[in-house]
Amino acid sequence: MKSQITQQQGLVMVFALLVLLSLTILGVASVSSSLLQNKMATSMEQSSLAFDAAEAAIAGVVFESEDEVLLTDPLLLDPLSQARQGNVFDPTAQQLSCFENANWTNRTVTQAGLSTGSNHNNAGSYDNTPPLNSWSRTAFVREQACRGSSNVIGGSNINCHVFVVRGCGQINNNGYVVANSLTASVFAPASQ
Repeated sequence: MKSQITQQQGLVMVFALLVLLSLTILGVASVSSSLLQNKMATSMEQSSLAFDAAEAAIAGVVFESEDEVLLTDPLLLDPLSQARQGNVFDPTAQQLSCFENANWTNRTVTQAGLSTGSNHNNAGSYDNTPPLNSWSRTAFVREQACRGSSNVIGGSNINCHVFVVRGCGQINNNGYVVANSLTASVFAPASQ
């Protein structure tokens, strides 16, 4: 009888250890799942912030290109006029990179915001919490006849000048940049 009780106690102990082991495995799995979800949420938040910064950079180019003070100042150029005077961008053979400063028109957006009558070239963070940068690249693509325009525009010496604007956003010390692009067409005198 004593050996049966000892065997039963041994089985209960083995069963208790198995239950404890399964609870430990469930606990470790829950903690690792929570950590992974936390990393994913942080990454999505950073990506969203960088995308907002990229959108702000595109909005900055539009703001400067519509700035009446900037457009009437002979000493300053808006980003589209400056890009029109620069290199021609071929989308089939080139890439408008966020990291190439030399060939394209560059603008930045900082915490100071945008002000009329100025080119926004100064360096600075778009936001400090977290440190976030926002900048754009603008390139001239081509000049073409305007489609869908009235006969008055079609019969005059006006063409559509096509530009690509790439907005870029990056959180400091982060390896990736979020970019968004806008294609803009502007009525302007045809080149001779």
